[in-house]
Amino acid sequence: MPLLAGFATTLSLIVAIGAQNAFVLRQGLRREHVLPVVLICALSDAVLISSGIAGLGALITGSRTALHIARYGGALFLLTYAVIAARRALNPSALSPADHAPSALRSVVLTCLGFTYLNPHVYLDTVVLLGSLANQRGTDGRWIYGLGSVSASFAWFFTLGFFARRLGPIFARPRAWQYLDGTIALLMAGLAAWMLVG
Repeated sequence: MPLLAGFATTLSLIVAIGAQNAFVLRQGLRREHVLPVVLICALSDAVLISSGIAGLGALITGSRTALHIARYGGALFLLTYAVIAARRALNPSALSPADHAPSALRSVVLTCLGFTYLNPHVYLDTVVLLGSLANQRGTDGRWIYGLGSVSASFAWFFTLGFFARRLGPIFARPRAWQYLDGTIALLMAGLAAWMLVG
């Protein structure tokens, strides 16, 4: 059934921890602008998956310039965020979310958009891979497959963003935030390096 196939395939692609998921998790733990963040991620996936089904994937893979811009721009963005996360991890007094004024919504939205649209993996997974898998289902099945994919994205991001609150007692200690931000810094730096050499 195309709906279930789309749901399962998409879930297997997005559950792996990556830059976007780490950001959503952090916002969920901070209980800060969670709804706008998960909506941006899920709606962006919906737009990208639909674009892939409509044929954008072939255009992206055929443009070397577009791939290079996404690659180097994404790597620079990830390295910048890695430095920010590393500074938070090295400054334990700045880690507890309770000790800080909340981040401005505009800043959070722009960061979320960066993680979503400056990551070449997003285009490869949603537009190229899911778009081509959906189109293998024929005219009738491709949009049903796409609906399954979009449903998986909404389910994942809402679960990740809002379930993170249940981890609040663990992250009441600054040391837990230090470990999280240290891990995020290493992950971002590793992803950026992989993008530059991959």
